Amino acid sequence: MSTVHPFDMVIFGSTGDLVKRKLLPALYYRFAEGVFPPEARIVAVSRRDWDRAQYLAFAEAEMKRFAKADRFNADTWAAFSERLHYVKVDAAEAKDYQALVRMLDSVPERVRVFFLSTSPQLFSDICAGLGNSNAVHAQSRVVLEKPLGHDFASAQSISDAVAEVFTEPQTFRIDHYLGKEAVQNLMALRFGNALFEPLWRRDWVSDVQITVAEQVGVEDRGDFYDNTGAIRDMVQNHLLQLLCIVAMEPPTSLEPDAVRDEKLKILHALRPLTGRDAITDTVRGQYRAGASQGQPVGGYCEEAGIDGHSQTETFVALRAQIDTWRWAGVPFFLRTGKRLAERMAEIVVTFREVPHSIFGDGQVSLAPNRLVIRLQPDEGVRLSILAKSPGPHTYLRPVDLNLDLAETYADTQMDAYERLLMDAIQGNLTLFLRRDELEAAWRWIDPILEAWAHYGDKPKSYIAGTWGPAASTALLSRYGITWHEES
Repeated sequence: MSTVHPFDMVIFGSTGDLVKRKLLPALYYRFAEGVFPPEARIVAVSRRDWDRAQYLAFAEAEMKRFAKADRFNADTWAAFSERLHYVKVDAAEAKDYQALVRMLDSVPERVRVFFLSTSPQLFSDICAGLGNSNAVHAQSRVVLEKPLGHDFASAQSISDAVAEVFTEPQTFRIDHYLGKEAVQNLMALRFGNALFEPLWRRDWVSDVQITVAEQVGVEDRGDFYDNTGAIRDMVQNHLLQLLCIVAMEPPTSLEPDAVRDEKLKILHALRPLTGRDAITDTVRGQYRAGASQGQPVGGYCEEAGIDGHSQTETFVALRAQIDTWRWAGVPFFLRTGKRLAERMAEIVVTFREVPHSIFGDGQVSLAPNRLVIRLQPDEGVRLSILAKSPGPHTYLRPVDLNLDLAETYADTQMDAYERLLMDAIQGNLTLFLRRDELEAAWRWIDPILEAWAHYGDKPKSYIAGTWGPAASTALLSRYGITWHEES
């Protein structure tokens, strides 16, 4: 495997949850695969008054907690830790950036990637500090972790602050769902095979469902989550990006702007959900006490850091419509929530029934063909078709053509952050959001939030460990459809 060019990866918020669970393991895995050049450095930055030895002890302990056991090796970690450095920086203290600049300037001619794994409220201070200390040069990039704003206006404010220091081609807004192997395979299925493209339109597709379900509650993110909610935390970014990948027109190439131009067209074509339509076509939910994975759990308002009378939603389901010739009349159902029955993320494309059945009145109602793209926990693609059951009579039953990506590519699978971090180092923007994409998504979300506030729409309760409030099932039943797991 070829190595990338020499680089410095500077991670702000380097003691945070994302770094421990995702970024450090991802960088370690890539190092273990031999893609780092000997000169590469990872510079951990936080405001803790630590030295390098203290940070290395912290990082090793967290790696042993969160790295995959079969991919962690003590000798490899020792070699990796030689490239790991630590600098104390308080984001709001201009003088603190000088120590960081001195370290970076010791080898100035290389790629610099600044990963901001902090609260977005600090993005402005960090970018200003980097700019004022001359830490940013032509080969610098900034990676921004969500949430990028609380609404359209705040997203604009963040983008303006970042743009004071970094150009748009230097700005990498990360959405890790776009780095998942199954999402990449969705593009390959659509645009690399003649089989699906003629069917990928309103004439043959009945509906599309996109679900991202979590079994966990808010864990230690209570303060953050209670001011955010499911629609901002998941729908505005992950689910709308998945919708764009499913629905976009074939790009002219895989060049970054060719792909992102087509996604932007879908965001612009989304029919606005305003006023009463936003109430009719959305469902808000909040979990109450129940059971998760066989263990009793409390309700959302009993979680640490949550206002006991909170009206924040932990579940959202909605119907979206795309006003284009390809998709006019095809409903797209989006759903996400915490404390649901199963941890999974999937895209389900349901095709229309055959126009005329030749199999007689005794045949049980024919199940529709479905393409199921599973993003987690086990990435894969499954096509459900009808085949004859063995025996003397012609009865049809669903059978699956199954591509298990985890099994098929067991030796070459990359975590989403592994892929995206390498793309950022190499300057490949294809899987990152452009500013106009981010703002178009917020323009669609803001009227829903305004309608909820205007009409006093309160979240409907659901028992932890179920698939959400009954109103979610009712939303689909109005169109003669059920959620995939209920079919």
